[in-house]
Amino acid sequence: MSHGITRGLAMAIATAPFLIACGGGKADNPGTISAPQCSGSSCGVQGPPTSNAGTTALCPATADIVKTTYLGGAGSGEVVQVNIDATAMTYTLKWLESPIPLTSASVEVTRAGTQITGAVIHPPTGALPTAEQTRCAFILGKGTGTASDGTTYTTPDFVNNPNPPTILVGQGVAGGGIPGATVQYAGALGLGIGAVNKRHFDFYPFLGFASTTTDITKLPGTYNGLLYHLSPTANYETVATTSVETFDASGNCTSSSSSGCLTTGAALTLNSNGYFDSATPPQIVNGGNPAPLRTDKSGTAHMIIGQVNGATVPLVVRTGHVRIATLSVDDESGIAMLAAATPLASGGFDGGYVGADSNFKSTATLIQGGVGTFINPSTSAAEDGFGLGYGLPSPGLVGVQQANGQTGLAIASGGLYAIEIQGTVNGGITSTSANSDTPNAPYFGIGAQISK
Repeated sequence: MSHGITRGLAMAIATAPFLIACGGGKADNPGTISAPQCSGSSCGVQGPPTSNAGTTALCPATADIVKTTYLGGAGSGEVVQVNIDATAMTYTLKWLESPIPLTSASVEVTRAGTQITGAVIHPPTGALPTAEQTRCAFILGKGTGTASDGTTYTTPDFVNNPNPPTILVGQGVAGGGIPGATVQYAGALGLGIGAVNKRHFDFYPFLGFASTTTDITKLPGTYNGLLYHLSPTANYETVATTSVETFDASGNCTSSSSSGCLTTGAALTLNSNGYFDSATPPQIVNGGNPAPLRTDKSGTAHMIIGQVNGATVPLVVRTGHVRIATLSVDDESGIAMLAAATPLASGGFDGGYVGADSNFKSTATLIQGGVGTFINPSTSAAEDGFGLGYGLPSPGLVGVQQANGQTGLAIASGGLYAIEIQGTVNGGITSTSANSDTPNAPYFGIGAQISK
């Protein structure tokens, strides 16, 4: 975090009352959020709840959901297309870019080019606060397809999967999680070079757009970016940071920050899949124990220019690469959301948001002026709270502070928001996606607005 932003955040904290919410209600009088909960047999899987898709609908009519294929990115450094047929209750998912190996035998053969199909179910009745949210939410079951190397690739089924990937569609976006993976590599040349410890990920946080553009003239401007990157060779060290970046009409990036542009490297070039590529993007994971085993900057940044609620929201996925034959290693991967650097006053992005985060959990967030609350989407109980400080040096960048003093930043645009906190949030990473030495900080999350 730059000195100027840190100083501005400190001033905002000193001058604004940070009221930590315990639930819903107004910022100066937080109240309790309640919703009917299921128990025992009442938690069984249900069909789509009765809901008419009208002016208050969260997502299209059930029969129309299949008409949209969402293009987006995941925190794993993957670019993904996903389509859900809410009538047949099936999904199709294709990885367009990926650093995630298909097996532990090779780090070069990844999920890129793999397409799977499978069944979806709605969350159990009572698992989400409203019937409309349940109608628009889909748990992804076993997916099967042919991988890029010709083998069959399969993801876990619903059974014995306590933390399955779930996607909620609506308001022009799809957010939640895509199938995770178990990552492990013994190293190259029989010498353990580039070895990666085994770690399982239940799912990877995902955000996709119903509408994207390849019109580069919609991109120019200055943006606040929040980034989250991970390096497996650094024992899965993660970094969350911010960057203020300006893009011109040719897709070149400049920054007034001493660190320069962090999301992209070389100028953007359009590919055949409907998004842009940038070679030699910067690396932000510089530490780690052990340090990252990198020989060059062979990773690629992929920019998806989302169009949502009249706003241009670029999403940048950094995909790491490993090429054993040439000993080319750049395994840093991750995701960044960019929001236009325009003034954002208190109340400017009030509402309820749902998404997924670096804890590998589905999350909900309530923003009310100077107060934010993380809410368990299944129980509607408040899990953590934070204050929001407006008026930082970069317009549109919002300061964040938890009750325990941990600080971070948030941005918002087009009904989407991203947040990073340099500390532990909501109890940390779910145990099924963590090793014994996995750090719980920093925290990163992206959410889509479902209510105002």
